[in-house]
Amino acid sequence: MTEAVVDVLVLGAGPAALAIAAALGKEGLQVSALTVGNPREPWPYTYGIWGEEVDAFDMGHLLEHRWSNTVSFFGPGASDPNADENRPSPHHRDYGLFDKIKLQEHWLQQCEAAGLTWHQGLATDFAVDATVSTVTTAEGVELQARLVVDATGYKPVFLRHVDHGPVAVQTCFGVVGRFNKPPVEPGQFVLMDYRCDHLSPAEKAEPPTFLYAMDFGGGCFFLEETSLGLAPPVSLETLRSRLERRLAHQGLTITELQHEELGYFLPMNLPLPDRQQPLLGFGGSAAMVHPASGYLVGSMLRRAPYVAKAVAEAMADPGAGPAVLAAAGWETLWPKELRRKHALYQFGLEKLMRFKEPQLRDFFVSFFALPSEEWYGFLTNTLSLRELVAAMVNMFVSAPWSVRWGLMGMQGRELKLLSRFLFPPR
Repeated sequence: MTEAVVDVLVLGAGPAALAIAAALGKEGLQVSALTVGNPREPWPYTYGIWGEEVDAFDMGHLLEHRWSNTVSFFGPGASDPNADENRPSPHHRDYGLFDKIKLQEHWLQQCEAAGLTWHQGLATDFAVDATVSTVTTAEGVELQARLVVDATGYKPVFLRHVDHGPVAVQTCFGVVGRFNKPPVEPGQFVLMDYRCDHLSPAEKAEPPTFLYAMDFGGGCFFLEETSLGLAPPVSLETLRSRLERRLAHQGLTITELQHEELGYFLPMNLPLPDRQQPLLGFGGSAAMVHPASGYLVGSMLRRAPYVAKAVAEAMADPGAGPAVLAAAGWETLWPKELRRKHALYQFGLEKLMRFKEPQLRDFFVSFFALPSEEWYGFLTNTLSLRELVAAMVNMFVSAPWSVRWGLMGMQGRELKLLSRFLFPPR
């Protein structure tokens, strides 16, 4: 059975799929979507965003929690072994967590208002000719569109990437519940807590992990042991053990366990997609995860309207086929400047993966000592290329020698990544 040809077929029903489908619908395009399950099935993960980002899109009402008391704990490092272990480093910026149900419903309503049609099935085959793309499902249904957008996540159904080198993965294990005493101050959000007195000297030599923690209010807290990114990744068993020992070291016991965050595996440095292919990607499938911070939602909110507009303008030509339409989308999604920035961020992550615990503490002390606009712009990918290079130079100059030596040493893929900065893949 073959369905009627639409303008765009979006594959997926997660945040990326809904964000781009809603943006395409706002451009007046006829959009359909294909998902394996129910498009209203609740999303399993939490999505954080800085307050300034969410306010820019007038979406603050979609937050479940918002904190102004945002801090990190880095404690003593190689450059200052006598630093106060319990002195917080304040960030002076709001941070929020989306209400996943509200965010999902927000985009679903926009999709429905634009007349989006949902199809359910497993995509198994993709074919393209000069005028139309055809996706065939396991059930034998053929869905046709002038353009297909693969937004199926980090293991995309059809999208190809430029290369497949080692992928650094962020992993975590967390708990939501009540404790015998508050694990963080009332109304506090802890972005990174690298204190590690609960670990043995041998364990401190292993890849570092940090605590990501927040007060949910009403005596409820969320605590998550996290590995920033590593290849191969830190195991969930290690993260669980470290969280349990961290709590015990602080005299904390769980009095009511409400939920276990059983861990996610977030690829941090996926290679860029092959921009010559006749379909478009968006979200995790298109390597939009920030390689050095792991943030994604803010980037999707910023870039979806521009990508949708570029696709709609290209579709104004009735003779434009899938390859032409995809090229217009790719050029807007991954222009040369963003590709060069992506290489720099990957270079930074490659360095951080090699840092030992004292170096990492020193790095973040120096990083968050940068002007707020610089570290914030770095984490959110909102700096221009010139501003990003300036921030990285500023960071290098102000960092202690323990960090500088780590940044200068070339031990792996750094030179290859720097070459991509100078000569970004086409």
